[in-house]
Amino acid sequence: MSVLAGDSKRGSTEGGSGRRALGKGLDSLLPRVIAAATPIPAESEAGRPLEIPLGDIDRSPYQTRMHFDEAKIDELAKSIAESGVIQPILVRPLPNGRYQLIAGERRWLASQKAGKATIPAVLKQVSDELSMEMTIIENLQRQDLNSIEQAKAYERLGREFGMTQEQMAVRLGIDRQAIGGHLRLLKLPQSIQDKVSTGELRYSHARLVAQLPTHEEMERAVARIFALSLSVRHTEKMVHDWTHPSWNGKSQKKETPPPPPVDPNVKDAQERLQRALGLRVRIEDKKGRGRVIIEYGRLEDFDAIMDLVKEV
Repeated sequence: MSVLAGDSKRGSTEGGSGRRALGKGLDSLLPRVIAAATPIPAESEAGRPLEIPLGDIDRSPYQTRMHFDEAKIDELAKSIAESGVIQPILVRPLPNGRYQLIAGERRWLASQKAGKATIPAVLKQVSDELSMEMTIIENLQRQDLNSIEQAKAYERLGREFGMTQEQMAVRLGIDRQAIGGHLRLLKLPQSIQDKVSTGELRYSHARLVAQLPTHEEMERAVARIFALSLSVRHTEKMVHDWTHPSWNGKSQKKETPPPPPVDPNVKDAQERLQRALGLRVRIEDKKGRGRVIIEYGRLEDFDAIMDLVKEV
């Protein structure tokens, strides 16, 4: 089954304003509404930290990190007990007079273990959207998120705030293809996602396995990766042969005529589309006119194609 992007004139992609508009006016696309909050003390306006009771601070509902290293928390607690908190945490005031964490959850947890009553904190009045963005950025910059946690963070940005992958890339300073690659990990069955979370299965392998059409095939592929200690390159070949059996030289009849030569530029574009979509793509080009054929094997892949079309 295939989706055809029908014949189109070369000029239809040139000079248009649609794509260029995506990179402009992000503030108007994603208005940052300042939520109602209690007045900020004068000290915070100058960026000076305040000593805030630990019990008055709530955990961020936008925290994307699912696992904490308890040993490192205990180690940090010992340091805080002896020397105090060197770097203030970041919080925002809530309408009920309490505070919500934006950044510094480990320092907050460790301070509780250290028996501290207060913690130095800088107040910042921001919207829900910006609070979540700042939490994600802090974790990404500190490399605290595993690949599955990153994928769920990106998925949440899209689901709760309607952000497209392009908007995420601009706001977070991350390559759009990397975001798409992480989101595809959520197609994996939970058993494989757990292996990625623990580091048992590398992201590079998991991203390739996610291209397979069914969970059963994904499980079989992962079992083969472990059994044969396959490299990323060998895994890529395995997945390619698995999803494109007609391209496997061993399965072709000797009398099959060789395919006509393909223009290198067309071939390069075809391969880039396949890598980006994780689906088979064929470009039929004749002197600048032709069609793009995208093949899919299940409705989830079709929905993913439609989501990409909406973004454009």
